[in-house]
Amino acid sequence: MVSSKVYISIILTLLLSIRILGQDNQIETKKLELSKLKDEITQLEKELEKKSKKEKKSLEYYNNLNKQNFLINKIITNLRSEEYQKQIEIDRRTNEIKSIENEIDKLQKNYSKYVVATYKHGNFTEWESILDANSFQQAVIRVEYLKRFSSNRKRDLEEFEDKKAQLVIAKKQLEKEKAEKIALTNQKETEEKSLTIKMNDEKKVLNAIKKDKNKLATSVNDKKKSEQKIRDLIHKLVEEAERKREEELRKAKSLAANKNKTNDEAIENEYNFDLSTSKFASFSDMKGKLNWPVAKGKVIRKFGENKNQKLKTVTVNYGIDIKSSSEQSVKCVAEGVVSVVEWLPGYGTVLILSHKGNYRTVYGHLGEVYVNEGDKVNVGGVIGKVGESLEGNILHFEIWNGRQNVNPELWLKK
Repeated sequence: MVSSKVYISIILTLLLSIRILGQDNQIETKKLELSKLKDEITQLEKELEKKSKKEKKSLEYYNNLNKQNFLINKIITNLRSEEYQKQIEIDRRTNEIKSIENEIDKLQKNYSKYVVATYKHGNFTEWESILDANSFQQAVIRVEYLKRFSSNRKRDLEEFEDKKAQLVIAKKQLEKEKAEKIALTNQKETEEKSLTIKMNDEKKVLNAIKKDKNKLATSVNDKKKSEQKIRDLIHKLVEEAERKREEELRKAKSLAANKNKTNDEAIENEYNFDLSTSKFASFSDMKGKLNWPVAKGKVIRKFGENKNQKLKTVTVNYGIDIKSSSEQSVKCVAEGVVSVVEWLPGYGTVLILSHKGNYRTVYGHLGEVYVNEGDKVNVGGVIGKVGESLEGNILHFEIWNGRQNVNPELWLKK
């Protein structure tokens, strides 16, 4: 018959194997994602190499550099996230080693007491315990005690050897985790240096094309196309949220039927369908109270129709454009989950956050981003920096209620 200790050992080994397999799958997924980003950067660099000196002062050339910087930034953000997770794993492993060492220390102390007692009084055999007993009952009790005492000492020795083996494995794993973290840090620093060089190149091209009216007009056209892409992304997020809600509603109805609850009101009260934002504060309650996404700035393009005096054109703005100081931090206006991090011509790096109650906020013209898709961000959490565009340091900001965009100035604090 297999002992319970063997069963426990088998279960622990299986759990460890599943955990390691899960970690390996995550690592492979991350590697694949980074590889795809690097391939895209390489392709963009090849396109740049084909450009003539004149073409290197074009909006197309600038957009190429800007997109490369977006991709490098995405790699850096992923590496930062991996580095952070690796540190958590290192801390967990360090605590595990301390715990094993404490258990080994306790076992050693217990065994030393046994050795000292044996040295002082000698081994007391079962035969001696019977002869020395005052009664048969006392002899039986002594024999049973010696058996249990011997069994406990044997178990302590087995546990001691087991803990020593665990300690060796844990220490090896810790060294591996530390080496992997160093590799991640080095990779991140290399990418950060690359980003600095690329951003300097981008600034030079930007300064060369800023005063060109034709390029400004092209940029306006790019924005129009990108606004439609933002609208499409919002619609896609809304559809996905609705699909998930319907799926949860079906599950809830099935469960409610088992409890003899058939009305939708009972289902709505019992189940929360907005899984990703359910614990966030209500967005709709914050109308007129939202903090601004940047600490200082001036609205230079309002919500709705805007006339461009320089280009003599009329455009529709789905949000507001805030003139800001160079590289100012951009903060999340309400608790949310990062739904999209994308690059779009005319807006550069664009970030979309989902909030409670089917609300979403859009942040465009970001120079750097510090969050990944799926990250949950608290109100006031820094999500990135304001980037530089053809019109200077401008943050584009939108608020959507379902499929409808609303005027952000009605929602932000006066």
